[in-house]
Amino acid sequence: MGANPRSRLGRSDGPRKGCRTMPSNRVTIGNVELVSLSDGNGDRDPVETFPDSTREQWAEYPELLDADGHVHPRYGTAALRSGGKLIIVDTGLQAPDGTLLDDMRANGIDPGAVDLVVLTHLHPDHVGWNLTDGKPTFPNARYLAPRTDWDYWTQPSVLEASAHVQDQVMPLQDLNLLDLMDDDYNITDELKTMATPGHTPGHTSIAISSAGQRGFILGDVAHSPAQAHYTDWNPVFDIDPVRSRKTRHGVIDRLETEGPLVSAGHFPHPGLGRFVRREGRRVWQGI
Repeated sequence: MGANPRSRLGRSDGPRKGCRTMPSNRVTIGNVELVSLSDGNGDRDPVETFPDSTREQWAEYPELLDADGHVHPRYGTAALRSGGKLIIVDTGLQAPDGTLLDDMRANGIDPGAVDLVVLTHLHPDHVGWNLTDGKPTFPNARYLAPRTDWDYWTQPSVLEASAHVQDQVMPLQDLNLLDLMDDDYNITDELKTMATPGHTPGHTSIAISSAGQRGFILGDVAHSPAQAHYTDWNPVFDIDPVRSRKTRHGVIDRLETEGPLVSAGHFPHPGLGRFVRREGRRVWQGI
Protein backbone atom coordinates (compact mmCIF):
# COMPACT_ATOMS: atom_id res chain seq x y z
CA MET A 1 0.00 0.00 0.00
CA GLY A 2 2.08 2.92 1.15
CA ALA A 3 4.46 4.55 3.54
CA ASN A 4 1.96 4.64 6.41
CA PRO A 5 -0.23 1.57 5.90
CA ARG A 6 -1.90 1.50 9.24
CA SER A 7 -3.42 5.15 9.52
CA ARG A 8 2.64 -9.41 -20.30
CA LEU A 9 -0.84 -10.31 -19.86
CA GLY A 10 -1.71 -13.24 -22.15
CA ARG A 11 -5.13 -13.92 -23.52
CA SER A 12 -7.04 -16.36 -21.35
CA ASP A 13 -9.61 -18.90 -22.40
CA GLY A 14 -12.41 -16.61 -21.19
CA PRO A 15 -13.74 -15.13 -17.99
CA ARG A 16 -14.72 -18.43 -16.41
CA LYS A 17 -11.86 -20.58 -17.63
CA GLY A 18 -8.16 -20.68 -17.01
CA CYS A 19 -8.03 -21.99 -13.45
CA ARG A 20 -9.30 -24.78 -11.28
CA THR A 21 -10.86 -23.66 -8.02
CA MET A 22 -10.00 -25.54 -4.80
CA PRO A 23 -10.54 -24.20 -1.25
CA SER A 24 -11.51 -20.53 -1.38
CA ASN A 25 -7.95 -19.22 -1.08
CA ARG A 26 -6.29 -21.86 -3.30
CA VAL A 27 -6.40 -22.19 -7.08
CA THR A 28 -4.41 -23.79 -9.84
CA ILE A 29 -3.56 -21.97 -13.06
CA GLY A 30 -2.27 -24.62 -15.42
CA ASN A 31 0.51 -26.30 -13.45
CA VAL A 32 0.91 -23.36 -11.05
CA GLU A 33 -0.67 -23.54 -7.60
CA LEU A 34 -1.53 -20.21 -5.97
CA VAL A 35 -2.45 -19.85 -2.31
CA SER A 36 -3.74 -16.48 -1.12
CA LEU A 37 -2.40 -15.49 2.31
CA SER A 38 -3.01 -12.59 4.67
CA ASP A 39 -1.03 -10.58 7.22
CA GLY A 40 -4.18 -8.98 8.63
CA ASN A 41 -6.09 -5.83 7.73
CA GLY A 42 -5.77 -2.09 8.08
CA ASP A 43 -8.41 0.41 9.20
CA ARG A 44 -8.82 3.54 7.10
CA ASP A 45 -11.19 6.33 6.20
CA PRO A 46 -11.84 5.67 2.51
CA VAL A 47 -12.11 9.32 1.44
CA GLU A 48 -8.85 10.18 3.17
CA THR A 49 -7.25 7.20 1.46
CA PHE A 50 -8.73 8.03 -1.96
CA PRO A 51 -9.01 11.85 -2.06
CA ASP A 52 -10.66 11.74 -5.50
CA SER A 53 -13.61 9.81 -4.05
CA THR A 54 -16.74 10.92 -2.19
CA ARG A 55 -18.74 9.33 0.60
CA GLU A 56 -21.71 9.12 -1.75
CA GLN A 57 -19.65 7.01 -4.14
CA TRP A 58 -18.46 4.77 -1.32
CA ALA A 59 -22.07 4.23 -0.29
CA GLU A 60 -22.37 2.18 -3.50
CA TYR A 61 -20.08 -0.41 -1.83
CA PRO A 62 -21.62 -1.18 1.58
CA GLU A 63 -19.90 -4.57 1.59
CA LEU A 64 -16.53 -2.78 1.80
CA LEU A 65 -17.48 -0.52 4.73
CA ASP A 66 -17.80 -1.17 8.46
CA ALA A 67 -20.32 0.51 10.77
CA ASP A 68 -18.09 3.59 10.99
CA GLY A 69 -17.77 3.86 7.22
CA HIS A 70 -14.17 2.68 7.25
CA VAL A 71 -12.47 0.27 4.87
CA HIS A 72 -10.16 -2.54 5.98
CA PRO A 73 -7.60 -3.22 3.26
CA ARG A 74 -6.02 -6.65 3.49
CA TYR A 75 -2.25 -6.99 3.72
CA GLY A 76 -2.22 -9.83 1.25
CA THR A 77 0.56 -12.06 0.01
CA ALA A 78 0.60 -15.12 -2.21
CA ALA A 79 2.40 -18.44 -2.21
CA LEU A 80 3.08 -20.02 -5.58
CA ARG A 81 4.39 -23.41 -6.58
CA SER A 82 5.96 -23.22 -10.04
CA GLY A 83 8.80 -25.05 -11.73
CA GLY A 84 9.57 -27.04 -8.62
CA LYS A 85 9.97 -23.88 -6.52
CA LEU A 86 7.96 -22.50 -3.60
CA ILE A 87 7.67 -18.74 -4.04
CA ILE A 88 6.25 -16.07 -1.75
CA VAL A 89 5.09 -12.82 -3.37
CA ASP A 90 5.33 -9.92 -0.88
CA THR A 91 5.74 -10.36 2.87
CA GLY A 92 3.09 -8.18 4.51
CA LEU A 93 3.55 -5.57 7.21
CA GLN A 94 4.65 -7.47 10.35
CA ALA A 95 2.51 -5.32 12.63
CA PRO A 96 2.11 -6.55 16.23
CA ASP A 97 -1.10 -8.32 15.20
CA GLY A 98 0.32 -9.62 11.91
CA THR A 99 -1.01 -13.02 10.89
CA LEU A 100 1.18 -14.05 7.94
CA LEU A 101 3.25 -16.77 9.60
CA ASP A 102 0.18 -18.24 11.30
CA ASP A 103 -1.68 -18.19 7.99
CA MET A 104 1.24 -19.88 6.25
CA ARG A 105 1.28 -22.65 8.85
CA ALA A 106 -2.50 -23.08 8.57
CA ASN A 107 -2.03 -23.57 4.83
CA GLY A 108 0.80 -26.06 5.19
CA ILE A 109 3.53 -23.67 4.04
CA ASP A 110 6.86 -23.96 5.84
CA PRO A 111 8.95 -20.75 5.78
CA GLY A 112 12.05 -22.92 5.67
CA ALA A 113 10.88 -24.52 2.43
CA VAL A 114 10.52 -21.22 0.54
CA ASP A 115 12.94 -20.95 -2.39
CA LEU A 116 12.22 -17.39 -3.54
CA VAL A 117 10.62 -14.27 -2.10
CA VAL A 118 9.51 -11.84 -4.81
CA LEU A 119 8.74 -8.24 -3.82
CA THR A 120 6.40 -6.34 -6.13
CA HIS A 121 7.69 -3.07 -4.64
CA LEU A 122 9.35 -1.76 -1.51
CA HIS A 123 6.53 -0.21 0.51
CA PRO A 124 6.45 -1.26 4.19
CA ASP A 125 3.38 -3.50 3.92
CA HIS A 126 5.09 -5.57 1.23
CA VAL A 127 8.48 -6.16 2.87
CA GLY A 128 7.48 -6.47 6.54
CA TRP A 129 8.34 -10.13 7.13
CA ASN A 130 11.55 -10.15 5.10
CA LEU A 131 13.37 -10.47 8.40
CA THR A 132 12.27 -11.38 11.91
CA ASP A 133 14.43 -10.22 14.82
CA GLY A 134 17.15 -9.36 12.33
CA LYS A 135 17.26 -12.78 10.68
CA PRO A 136 15.71 -13.81 7.35
CA THR A 137 12.18 -15.08 7.95
CA PHE A 138 12.65 -17.43 4.99
CA PRO A 139 16.14 -18.74 5.78
CA ASN A 140 16.69 -20.78 2.64
CA ALA A 141 15.26 -18.26 0.15
CA ARG A 142 16.73 -15.69 -2.15
CA TYR A 143 14.87 -12.39 -2.29
CA LEU A 144 14.04 -10.62 -5.56
CA ALA A 145 13.22 -6.90 -5.86
CA PRO A 146 12.64 -4.60 -8.85
CA ARG A 147 15.88 -2.81 -9.74
CA THR A 148 14.07 0.47 -10.43
CA ASP A 149 12.46 0.44 -6.99
CA TRP A 150 15.81 -0.39 -5.38
CA ASP A 151 17.42 2.56 -7.17
CA TYR A 152 14.66 4.88 -5.94
CA TRP A 153 14.49 3.75 -2.30
CA THR A 154 18.26 3.63 -1.80
CA GLN A 155 18.77 7.27 -2.78
CA PRO A 156 20.29 8.79 0.38
CA SER A 157 17.49 11.33 0.85
CA VAL A 158 14.77 8.68 0.42
CA LEU A 159 16.53 5.99 2.43
CA GLU A 160 17.08 8.33 5.36
CA ALA A 161 13.29 8.72 5.71
CA SER A 162 12.47 5.03 5.06
CA ALA A 163 13.15 3.01 8.18
CA HIS A 164 11.37 0.00 6.68
CA VAL A 165 13.93 -0.18 3.87
CA GLN A 166 16.78 0.21 6.34
CA ASP A 167 15.37 -2.56 8.55
CA GLN A 168 13.76 -5.00 6.10
CA VAL A 169 15.58 -4.58 2.77
CA MET A 170 19.14 -3.33 3.21
CA PRO A 171 20.18 -6.22 5.51
CA LEU A 172 19.32 -8.64 2.69
CA GLN A 173 22.00 -7.02 0.56
CA ASP A 174 24.49 -7.25 3.41
CA LEU A 175 23.68 -10.98 3.71
CA ASN A 176 24.04 -11.45 -0.07
CA LEU A 177 20.46 -12.70 -0.29
CA LEU A 178 19.02 -10.01 -2.58
CA ASP A 179 18.85 -10.13 -6.38
CA LEU A 180 17.52 -7.24 -8.49
CA MET A 181 15.02 -7.84 -11.31
CA ASP A 182 14.88 -5.90 -14.53
CA ASP A 183 11.63 -5.60 -16.51
CA ASP A 184 10.24 -8.80 -18.06
CA TYR A 185 12.19 -10.97 -15.64
CA ASN A 186 11.52 -14.71 -15.82
CA ILE A 187 11.05 -15.90 -12.25
CA THR A 188 10.30 -19.37 -13.62
CA ASP A 189 9.23 -20.54 -17.07
CA GLU A 190 5.63 -19.89 -15.94
CA LEU A 191 6.05 -16.58 -14.08
CA LYS A 192 7.22 -13.34 -15.69
CA THR A 193 7.33 -9.85 -14.24
CA MET A 194 5.61 -6.90 -15.88
CA ALA A 195 6.52 -3.28 -15.11
CA THR A 196 3.47 -1.46 -13.72
CA PRO A 197 4.96 1.82 -12.45
CA GLY A 198 3.38 4.76 -10.72
CA HIS A 199 2.47 3.50 -7.28
CA THR A 200 6.24 3.30 -6.89
CA PRO A 201 8.78 3.91 -9.66
CA GLY A 202 9.58 0.23 -10.04
CA HIS A 203 6.27 -1.33 -9.09
CA THR A 204 6.00 -4.75 -10.69
CA SER A 205 3.17 -7.22 -11.34
CA ILE A 206 3.51 -10.90 -12.26
CA ALA A 207 1.95 -12.62 -15.26
CA ILE A 208 1.28 -16.36 -14.94
CA SER A 209 1.21 -18.52 -18.07
CA SER A 210 1.02 -22.28 -17.70
CA ALA A 211 -0.46 -25.09 -19.80
CA GLY A 212 -2.49 -22.63 -21.85
CA GLN A 213 -3.98 -20.89 -18.80
CA ARG A 214 -3.36 -17.39 -17.50
CA GLY A 215 -3.27 -15.49 -14.23
CA PHE A 216 -2.05 -12.16 -12.95
CA ILE A 217 -0.71 -10.96 -9.59
CA LEU A 218 -1.76 -7.32 -9.43
CA GLY A 219 0.33 -5.93 -6.60
CA ASP A 220 -0.78 -2.39 -5.81
CA VAL A 221 -1.99 -1.38 -9.27
CA ALA A 222 -5.36 -1.19 -7.50
CA HIS A 223 -6.14 -1.16 -3.79
CA SER A 224 -9.92 -1.63 -3.73
CA PRO A 225 -12.60 -3.41 -5.76
CA ALA A 226 -14.25 0.02 -6.10
CA GLN A 227 -11.47 0.96 -8.52
CA ALA A 228 -12.86 -1.52 -11.04
CA HIS A 229 -15.41 1.18 -11.84
CA TYR A 230 -13.75 4.26 -10.33
CA THR A 231 -10.44 3.55 -12.02
CA ASP A 232 -9.34 7.20 -11.85
CA TRP A 233 -9.11 7.07 -8.06
CA ASN A 234 -5.53 7.29 -6.79
CA PRO A 235 -4.65 6.35 -3.21
CA VAL A 236 -2.55 8.81 -1.25
CA PHE A 237 0.32 6.31 -1.29
CA ASP A 238 1.04 6.69 -5.01
CA ILE A 239 4.45 8.25 -5.60
CA ASP A 240 3.58 9.30 -9.16
CA PRO A 241 -0.23 9.69 -9.30
CA VAL A 242 -0.42 10.59 -12.98
CA ARG A 243 1.61 7.56 -14.03
CA SER A 244 -0.22 5.34 -11.56
CA ARG A 245 -3.61 6.32 -13.02
CA LYS A 246 -2.38 5.64 -16.56
CA THR A 247 -0.96 2.27 -15.55
CA ARG A 248 -4.13 1.29 -13.68
CA HIS A 249 -6.39 2.09 -16.64
CA GLY A 250 -4.16 0.19 -19.04
CA VAL A 251 -3.77 -2.88 -16.85
CA ILE A 252 -7.39 -3.20 -15.73
CA ASP A 253 -8.71 -2.55 -19.24
CA ARG A 254 -6.54 -5.39 -20.47
CA LEU A 255 -7.45 -7.70 -17.60
CA GLU A 256 -11.14 -7.09 -18.32
CA THR A 257 -10.65 -7.84 -22.02
CA GLU A 258 -8.45 -10.91 -21.63
CA GLY A 259 -10.03 -12.37 -18.51
CA PRO A 260 -7.21 -14.03 -16.54
CA LEU A 261 -7.68 -14.87 -12.88
CA VAL A 262 -6.32 -12.00 -10.79
CA SER A 263 -4.78 -12.06 -7.33
CA ALA A 264 -5.25 -8.62 -5.70
CA GLY A 265 -3.44 -8.30 -2.38
CA HIS A 266 -5.41 -5.45 -0.83
CA PHE A 267 -8.85 -6.69 -1.91
CA PRO A 268 -11.00 -8.55 0.65
CA HIS A 269 -9.89 -12.10 1.38
CA PRO A 270 -9.02 -14.12 -0.61
CA GLY A 271 -8.59 -11.38 -3.23
CA LEU A 272 -9.02 -13.78 -6.15
CA GLY A 273 -11.32 -12.95 -9.05
CA ARG A 274 -11.72 -11.18 -12.37
CA PHE A 275 -12.59 -7.76 -13.72
CA VAL A 276 -15.82 -8.15 -15.69
CA ARG A 277 -18.50 -5.97 -17.27
CA ARG A 278 -21.97 -6.09 -15.72
CA GLU A 279 -24.83 -3.87 -16.94
CA GLY A 280 -22.36 -1.49 -18.56
CA ARG A 281 -20.28 -1.11 -15.41
CA ARG A 282 -16.94 -2.76 -14.71
CA VAL A 283 -16.93 -4.70 -11.45
CA TRP A 284 -14.69 -7.01 -9.48
CA GLN A 285 -16.09 -10.55 -9.50
CA GLY A 286 -14.54 -12.59 -6.72
CA ILE A 287 -14.40 -16.33 -7.06
